[in-house]
Amino acid sequence: MVLLEKERIEFLGGGIKIIVSDRHKFWTDTILLANFASPKKDDIACDLGSGCGTIPLIWLRNGLTKRVDAVEIQEDACSMLRRSIELNSLEGRIQVYNEDIRMTGDILPRSGYDLVVCNPPYKASGTGIVSSEQSDVIARHESLCTTDDVTAAANVLLGFGGRLCMCQRPERLPDVMLSMRKNNIEPKRLRFVQQRPDKAPKLFLIEGRRSGNPGGLKVEPVLFIEGENKEYSEEMIRIYGKYKEEYL
Repeated sequence: MVLLEKERIEFLGGGIKIIVSDRHKFWTDTILLANFASPKKDDIACDLGSGCGTIPLIWLRNGLTKRVDAVEIQEDACSMLRRSIELNSLEGRIQVYNEDIRMTGDILPRSGYDLVVCNPPYKASGTGIVSSEQSDVIARHESLCTTDDVTAAANVLLGFGGRLCMCQRPERLPDVMLSMRKNNIEPKRLRFVQQRPDKAPKLFLIEGRRSGNPGGLKVEPVLFIEGENKEYSEEMIRIYGKYKEEYL
């Protein structure tokens, strides 16, 4: 296993390591989405826009899910994940597809998954300041992947009653819920994330069910990253778990 220029290894805990770089890394929202989705032990899951593969590696670290297929359009990110798989001896547990999300129906088994997750670009096309770095544009703006692309892909990939879990900025909530329903995904679970009690929500986590009955959305208690003392909340420490536990 070889590290390329500007790559480094980070520890996810539980003996699991991940290769990251300045271009491909993960943030708190990735860890929150992995926890929110939490597949069952025998689930077959798919991570759309997997990046360097943080979510599949966290799930396998925790003994969750039978297999994860990771779809990522950026070749260098796929290379990093493949080498992380080798580094952790997880061959056969994670399959990497260097493909466009919009093509997943042609390359992955239709109705073959219990769970699909996606940490999508947060900014709609044509909004916000656009980075000069192509990897940042792909990750942050809907240049190659829109909300409709994600929900349409999930409708094809999920079996009846299968779950789609996503995270997004609060201002995009109407877009996400409309897109889910347009593509046969019924919103069923919603949770907002706040930095601390005196701040407005900065993120939401949402779960929809393929071909679910209309209605019945459950809004869960707010997840606070910090308490009023600006230290990590007890729930956040539990979610971080084995990851960077020496820093908490």
